[in-house]
Amino acid sequence: MPGGLTDSMFNANPRSSFRNRNWLKSPWNIVTGYLNYNITPQTFLSIKSSLMFSNRSLVWRNEDGGAAALDEKDPVTREYVNREVENEDMNNATTEVRLTHNYTLGKMKNTLGGGIRYTYAWFKKQSGGEGTTGTDFDLSITGEYEKDIDFTTTNLAPFVENIFRVNDRFSITPGFRFEYLKSTSNGYKETDDGRLIAKENRERYLPLFGLGLQYKTTAYTNAYANISQAYRPISYSELTPIGVTSKIDQNMKDAKGFNADLGYRGTVKNYLNFDIGLFYIAYNNRIGTILMNSGSSDQYTLRTNVANSVHKGMESYIEFNLLKYLNSHSKKGLNIFHSLTLINAEYTGGEFKGNRVETAAKYINRIGVTYFDNRLSGTLEMSNNGDAYGDATNAKISTDPVAGYIPAYTVFDASLTYRLNKLSLKAGMNNIADKQYFTLRADEYPGPGIIPSIGRNFYVGISAKF
Repeated sequence: MPGGLTDSMFNANPRSSFRNRNWLKSPWNIVTGYLNYNITPQTFLSIKSSLMFSNRSLVWRNEDGGAAALDEKDPVTREYVNREVENEDMNNATTEVRLTHNYTLGKMKNTLGGGIRYTYAWFKKQSGGEGTTGTDFDLSITGEYEKDIDFTTTNLAPFVENIFRVNDRFSITPGFRFEYLKSTSNGYKETDDGRLIAKENRERYLPLFGLGLQYKTTAYTNAYANISQAYRPISYSELTPIGVTSKIDQNMKDAKGFNADLGYRGTVKNYLNFDIGLFYIAYNNRIGTILMNSGSSDQYTLRTNVANSVHKGMESYIEFNLLKYLNSHSKKGLNIFHSLTLINAEYTGGEFKGNRVETAAKYINRIGVTYFDNRLSGTLEMSNNGDAYGDATNAKISTDPVAGYIPAYTVFDASLTYRLNKLSLKAGMNNIADKQYFTLRADEYPGPGIIPSIGRNFYVGISAKF
């Protein structure tokens, strides 16, 4: 796996890999089920449940000394250094019960919806175990893990919303959600001062409100506006990440804010679809990375609450079917589509006021064409993403590979599907021009540093329906 590259390494060979003894497994299992039931013609009940039981295990030559520190045998013992073993078990169960009822108020039919969502998650993290000096996939350890902690999260969230149809054109939808969160941790972690018992029990109670407006300008187009409160608790992975090289601020706070959008969308006959809107996101106590002691021999990156940030801009999507425009009864289609997002994401306070938020591109531009008929369909797409920065200081060049510039890039992708009765043959090629680019400077495995995107690749497949 290429990764953990400095800028000079990426420029020399973006496919470079320096950790031949690293192994990773991540079996991911999700089971879902649902029940939909019409209690009456006006009342509808839905129940959705999911169960996730997964794992991520890693044996690796840790990144002491950075990616440039070669994984070589000791000249005396003729053995490699001991690798490090990490293990994470992730399990959660979620059930949501929703009841929807249509009723008449005055001359208009309104819709009331409500329900409750329950989630229980258990996460076991073991890290810092001393592994073998071998090269194969071996997760055995010679002693105890340096960190062994069980985390649990209980989330109970009742919610209610109502669509008030003022008239045939205008509707108002207020909503409310109450979040109860309980998180616990129980275990230990080794420190320079000895074994520290990690035992915590934290509860949060969060009322969240939202409001949506919609106005039908024609039978097939409408203007809309929405605003809602948002909340993002600190995740376990941010406080106790796997293979992280940044220093972690243990006093990080939860993030809060709100989202708002305003737009116009709809269809024109059967040949044009569009959605054009403006958005504004207030993100308070945003968690990010900061380059500390820049330019010194002791520089490092710190993961912390950087400051408040604001993300605002425009999103648009337009899809035009040329063949349907020329002949509305055509059974074939030639869709020309274009999506564009313009983003201005900046910190609005603190030391880095006016700086761009890390990894936030100024634009995301996609354009392409799709042809389809009864048997054949194919798509050619161009994706063009703007530049970004790796950390909140907006350092363009740094000896710490987590911080630095992320250049803009353009890639081309193509796909083709041929249907024959119940079979479908599929093929495609991504990154046709074999563009060398990256979108992330990671402070975690397989970092620290640049994680290069995959080069030209293709796939073939077959599917069947019975």
